[in-house]
Amino acid sequence: MADTNDIQTFIKPYLVPEGSEELNRNLQAMAASFAVTDDKISDIIKGLHKSMKTGLDHDDPDALPMIPTYVNGRPTGKETGTFLALDLGGTNLRVCQVTLKGDTTYSLVQQKFTITQEAKESRLWDFIAECVGVFLEEHDLHPAPGKRTIPCGYTFSFPIYQTGIASGNLSMWNKSFTVPNSVGRDVVNLTQSAFQRHHVPVEVVAVLNDTVGTLMTSGYSHPDTQMGIIFGTGTNAAYWENLENIGKWTGPDRKGEMVVNLEWGAFDNATEVLPYTAHDNKLNRKSSNHGLQVFEKMISGLFLGEVARNAILSLVDQRLIFAGRSSEILNKSYTFDTAYMSEIVADQTPDLANVKVVLEGTLDIPPTSLIDRKVVQHVCNMIGTRGVRLSAAAMSAVLLARPELLASTVSVGIDGSMYQFYPNFERNLYSVSRVFLGEDFVDNRLKLHLAKDGSGVGAAIVAMTVDRDRNR
Repeated sequence: MADTNDIQTFIKPYLVPEGSEELNRNLQAMAASFAVTDDKISDIIKGLHKSMKTGLDHDDPDALPMIPTYVNGRPTGKETGTFLALDLGGTNLRVCQVTLKGDTTYSLVQQKFTITQEAKESRLWDFIAECVGVFLEEHDLHPAPGKRTIPCGYTFSFPIYQTGIASGNLSMWNKSFTVPNSVGRDVVNLTQSAFQRHHVPVEVVAVLNDTVGTLMTSGYSHPDTQMGIIFGTGTNAAYWENLENIGKWTGPDRKGEMVVNLEWGAFDNATEVLPYTAHDNKLNRKSSNHGLQVFEKMISGLFLGEVARNAILSLVDQRLIFAGRSSEILNKSYTFDTAYMSEIVADQTPDLANVKVVLEGTLDIPPTSLIDRKVVQHVCNMIGTRGVRLSAAAMSAVLLARPELLASTVSVGIDGSMYQFYPNFERNLYSVSRVFLGEDFVDNRLKLHLAKDGSGVGAAIVAMTVDRDRNR
């Protein structure tokens, strides 16, 4: 088995014997810059633990946010009932009816509404109420006998400062939303007021983000779930922490557990421990949130293709591939989609025919040689391997923060396009984690599960736990 603490392990596979000495010298330097050895992962885990500990104790701009979510009831998988969920994203509003069957399974009925420009600019809250009203009418939904409202979970994909399980003040708009008189106000109140204006018998009992939803969705089907992760266009994680370890928690109860939202995309913005290259710096320098979400930019689907494009163009500029030629498409930022990386990495044909289709057919690059195609595949592999090793480092760090749980089976719910579609992503998460979590634990007790639709189903499950605890 390859020694993943030897830098040569991350260099030798990417050399091209039939290529020029200068090409191989550049590939060697590039591979070394993207390498993440076991020692480097150990440093990253230490850095994450330090940042997590600080963030749990107090708010610090240089530490992870470690946001208490007010979610403190684990699902058992035995709960039953039908609950509503709203999932407000940048493009669509999803309204879901989730039926929990009491045997760790659930069914889902949902409807998507495209958010109009008018709603984005002015009448969002009324738009949400109207869509929920339409959904209730079309599916003939009414409050349970003796109840005046239907309990609802609310996944709100914009930055909020949470002040309770069902309250959070809007920090800022993004995704081109500009609704006036909203920033600084409680989004649940604004939504609830619209429900009352439109006579919609729904009560928002919980507001959460999609990572918490992923954790809870997995937790219903696998009650030993300790962590929820998004490895997709962006990345984030949430996990169960002991309340006594959350120093900044000011609530009345210090016993039991609470879900904490790490916002780990913001880890190491000062780039003190992460393997930061010139290609990352170029992406960061040109991004709208320069200097922020540095970790996310190294592992998530929105950015990996752009890091690869920067690295490929650096070789083009030295006339080491494509005879020094590029294309109008490749010269534009964010045109080298991470989905292309997946196709390129997965190509096992002798002449790399699929790589050829991506480069020449999709990206309009002049005819390529087999050496060109091998180099592009190698560059994508370097960056993809770094991404999955950093992902495994972060997952391992969070699980190691609760060492008392590792004696039992631990499930991790994961959603997102990187986890679902990037070649061998799950397999590599397991293999890298074995070094840090122990072979016995990873091989026998660690279970990674796809938790699809976490933002919808998870919101309904949180609504269920709140409703359950309220009725006790």
